Amino acid sequence: MSKRSHRVLIASCALALVPAPIAAADPAASPSVRLLGEQVIANDLDFEGTTVGGLSGIDYLERTGEYVLISDDRSNKNPARYYTARIEVGERGVGPVAFTGTRPLSTATGAAYAPNSVDPEEIRVDPWTGDYYWTQEGERLDTVLADPSVRIAHPDGSYAGELPIPDNERMRPGSGPRQNQGLEGATFAAGGTLFLTSTEGPLLQDGPMATATSGATARITVQARSGQLLAQFAYPMEPVHAESRPEPGRGGTGIASILADPLDPAKLLVLERSFVPGVGNKIRVFEADLGVATNILDAAVGAARPVAKRLVVDLDDVGLSAVDNVEGMTWGPRLPSGARTLVLVSDNNFDGDQVTQVIGLAVG
Repeated sequence: MSKRSHRVLIASCALALVPAPIAAADPAASPSVRLLGEQVIANDLDFEGTTVGGLSGIDYLERTGEYVLISDDRSNKNPARYYTARIEVGERGVGPVAFTGTRPLSTATGAAYAPNSVDPEEIRVDPWTGDYYWTQEGERLDTVLADPSVRIAHPDGSYAGELPIPDNERMRPGSGPRQNQGLEGATFAAGGTLFLTSTEGPLLQDGPMATATSGATARITVQARSGQLLAQFAYPMEPVHAESRPEPGRGGTGIASILADPLDPAKLLVLERSFVPGVGNKIRVFEADLGVATNILDAAVGAARPVAKRLVVDLDDVGLSAVDNVEGMTWGPRLPSGARTLVLVSDNNFDGDQVTQVIGLAVG
């Protein structure tokens, strides 16, 4: 299926696909990326009676100039919640993070989530309604199989609905996501007409996890904002960037966030996070082109043609003071030059040896 055919599918939400020649991505067109600045939020910062940390998703509220950030606290320290904050991002750098509010997320009954009943990861603002769409990874344990989900919250945190997920992403004994490898990335595309999600790692039926010598395959799903499932694509993840030490074989690579290109609904940024015990983190952002890939919504990965990708930035190369567990990204305000800003946030895992870091990059 051609690049154009998938663009027609993705842009118009059509289901009729027309075969045609494959078109390859042009690696020479990668944008330039430079560091604007960074800020570190103090560990165990108290805000309105909650512990700020575990920030795993971020989105920009263009109407107010604020950012919304979701915590991946499983309602253990405080109820599952999101924050709003003001962060100045511009040519003069990244200003201090000033939190402006926090709200607990509610279940369909209006209650707070019970401890360990939910695992929030990504948050996106619906450009049509202002509601928040957020992903959670579900759970796989010997005695628990809980599906991942995409839930919708009003800005006050109250429950507003849920999107369907593909059948192949449901937690079953021999199929579906691995533990802590479910729905992580999410983004609106095509002006809000589409919603895309990504699994963090390969489904059980899609092969092994990435190692230091081989990559792995995650899935990116495209659906209409109404919930209709339209397509699914194989995304080839990078191998783990180093071997763990002293015990080998303990590193991992996964998709932590995805972000649509506002000009081309078939393209998106993919944040691949790799962590290796004894070595540290490797954070890379790739541009993915869905237009060259085979639709595998109702199929195995098999011999499917995967998404095309090219490196946009390796955070080791931009001059940061440290590269920690970066999990969230969003487009921020445009610079006077016309370049876009890309704002990223790291998840400190509520660990005093890690940092909550906000990073501003200029793209283009």
